[in-house]
Amino acid sequence: MPHINYRHAIADYIRAQANPPDKFTHQPRLYELAKQLAQNQPFDDDVLYAAAWLHDIGVFIGHRPEDPVALAKWDNVAYAVREAPGLLQRFSFPTQKIPAVIEAIRTHLPSGKPTSFEGIFLRDADILEQLGAVGILRTVSKVGRDSRFITFERALRVLQRNAELLPAQLQLDSARALAGPRLQILNAFLSAAKSENAG
Repeated sequence: MPHINYRHAIADYIRAQANPPDKFTHQPRLYELAKQLAQNQPFDDDVLYAAAWLHDIGVFIGHRPEDPVALAKWDNVAYAVREAPGLLQRFSFPTQKIPAVIEAIRTHLPSGKPTSFEGIFLRDADILEQLGAVGILRTVSKVGRDSRFITFERALRVLQRNAELLPAQLQLDSARALAGPRLQILNAFLSAAKSENAG
């Protein structure tokens, strides 16, 4: 089937570009989670696949600025929106679907306002990725190598903010159902970290 070729091309490109390498695991996990959230609602699987795999290319070393001042002002979403069309054309992705991919990428942050089912699934899945055990792992793995997480204390502040603010921003009932157990895990971790730090 033709779609297998461009899907492999997209995945191979992200595997090669993901730096640090642990950033690669987010994309396939996000795609599967977004599909899970869809349940029986109709959506374009090609659009969701491409958006899930390409939405974070602007956070990879080699794509983002190295200068700390420039990095602090960096808009990785704008970069992905700018770069994705050319990449998709190169991978022989269906041209008529590229605008829908770009729109889903553009609105995938919690502050975004998705205009399509694919965008909603992607956004809610990305929020869930910031909660629970996966959210903890993704955050603490950045300590000392990401300008946002110089110390564990700063990482804990981000996790606390995620726990307090992100669940209320979920749009889908299916996402809210999955958020409950993840939030319990995150809050238990934050409570343990606070207790052990105080001791």
